[in-house]
Amino acid sequence: MNRPLHAARNPGPRWGYRFLLWAERWWPRGIFRPGVMLGTWIALPFMPAQRRHSRAYLAVVLGRRPTLLEVWRHFFAFADFLVLKLRVARGGGHRCVLDPESGAGFSAFIASEAPALFGTFHFGHSELLGFHLGRTARRPVTMIRLRVENSDDIAWLGRQFQEWISFVWVNEPADIPFALKDALEAGRSLALQCDRLEFAAKAEPFQFLGRARFFPFTIYHLAVLFRRPVVFCFGVPLADGTTEVVASPVFTPAAAERAANFAAARAHFQAVLVQLETLVRQHPTLWFNFLPLNRESPTPAPAG
Repeated sequence: MNRPLHAARNPGPRWGYRFLLWAERWWPRGIFRPGVMLGTWIALPFMPAQRRHSRAYLAVVLGRRPTLLEVWRHFFAFADFLVLKLRVARGGGHRCVLDPESGAGFSAFIASEAPALFGTFHFGHSELLGFHLGRTARRPVTMIRLRVENSDDIAWLGRQFQEWISFVWVNEPADIPFALKDALEAGRSLALQCDRLEFAAKAEPFQFLGRARFFPFTIYHLAVLFRRPVVFCFGVPLADGTTEVVASPVFTPAAAERAANFAAARAHFQAVLVQLETLVRQHPTLWFNFLPLNRESPTPAPAG
């Protein structure tokens, strides 16, 4: 019998997040950070599947077989981000700044307060941006997420930002069409992570990391159906712990025929993936998908 989707869980003990939250708050930094480093080394042997996928991904990005130390750095980068999420979830300060190149256009778009579709990926600090968006822009946001057994970090973040954030769970599929329709018609913005295929209703091939790979395309179907603009955001950590927000250009469905809108949408998403690939090659340890890379397409990705 297949395990029910809601029974999926993150690696680690049930008490792990609570212990990390307690230790981060009460241990001196000179003890806590080396402890997380050591804990990452201890965890590596107990996550063979994630370790295998990390090694395969790094081999593609680096163009060679990664060392064990490079795999550890990949896991530690994720552990470092998890600690940041837990700190923000308990009300700790966290600062975001806009990337100088893309920030002006994104800032003007946010100031418009128009309901929109915000896409992102499991890269760097991007997962936190939807929460910050609701509070700082005073914009109601519905996040599309996977419910798992031990997602204390998301539950605590949800409580911390509950005035502006609500959730739709992708592993409760019977509720999704109605929940999305209700959220969009109520003028809420949606935040979707657009890299994992397991729950994607629509997927198409695009060029990424040297191959035509399938990516979820649902966000653009929603955009065309509900006439909502789409923008993608990436959260890049800076040396001082600040998150730099890098944004894509905005895709706005035109009052045109469906085929023309989707052609423009495909060109927009391919440009977004070029942005993402540039960031991934600059910061390979910030790709937080410890899963197989998106499956390759037997045919080339469309031009554009």
